[in-house]
Amino acid sequence: MILVTGATGTVGREMVERLPADLRVRLMAREPAKLTGALPTAEKAVGDHEDPQSLARALRGVRTAFLVTTRVAGDDDARFLRAAHMAGVQRVVKLSAAAVLDHRADDLITRWQRANEELLRDSGMEWTLLRPRAFMSNCLSWATSTRSARTVRALYGTSGNACVDPRDVADVAVRVLTEEGHAGRAYTLTGPEALTAVRQTEELGRLLGVPLRFEELSPDEARAALARRYPAPVVEALLQSAQRQRAGAKAGVDDTVATVTGRPAGTFRAWAEDHLAAFAPVTDPARS
Repeated sequence: MILVTGATGTVGREMVERLPADLRVRLMAREPAKLTGALPTAEKAVGDHEDPQSLARALRGVRTAFLVTTRVAGDDDARFLRAAHMAGVQRVVKLSAAAVLDHRADDLITRWQRANEELLRDSGMEWTLLRPRAFMSNCLSWATSTRSARTVRALYGTSGNACVDPRDVADVAVRVLTEEGHAGRAYTLTGPEALTAVRQTEELGRLLGVPLRFEELSPDEARAALARRYPAPVVEALLQSAQRQRAGAKAGVDDTVATVTGRPAGTFRAWAEDHLAAFAPVTDPARS
């Protein structure tokens, strides 16, 4: 039995569509009713890291688990790993982050990921770490401004990031969960090239057939925008991460997606083509 946690999340929902139909799969989410595209044979389980009994039920009979947690600075990983060990789980594949490899990265999120990786390595279970760069889908945060004002607003628009298609992360995760030979490995996952937000804006404009304007945010403007979505400690961690990107820390490209899946990593253009409707500007007769 394979357990996929975070099955309604960015990577989890892509995995749901890729898991082979002949496998015994259980999908865990706080709200399983939101699961879409799931295999008809897949079991669905309510799972809450703050509810040990729900974890025990979700992990019953599981041999291999995919672990993703998002509550920064919480102890969700520790709770899950404790429950997994008690349930007899043999292997855990954890979604981490590429930043853990950067010795200059000392923000809250990266420290949390490093600590959680260490917990897994010390758990006594087989482990594999997936360390993706930023997801291409993060650009969906621009959708509102591209639709309403044909504008992308972002911080440090000329700094490169080798962002990765979350579908590639899901493909790698499925391979690692269903194949042998990945125990004790840590995989850094990137896209095929480092792109700046300015170049991504230009690419979106070409695909949409309308010019999009890039507007550089100041650090204070970015802080205010992020504060509408995240608590203050996470906001500061994200701003520190952006500073590292400005210094070139996120521009490195890795070929792991191709090595594990046997095909090249997807391009930003391909991802954007498949999600173009989200960015399409609202028709404004006055601007025609």
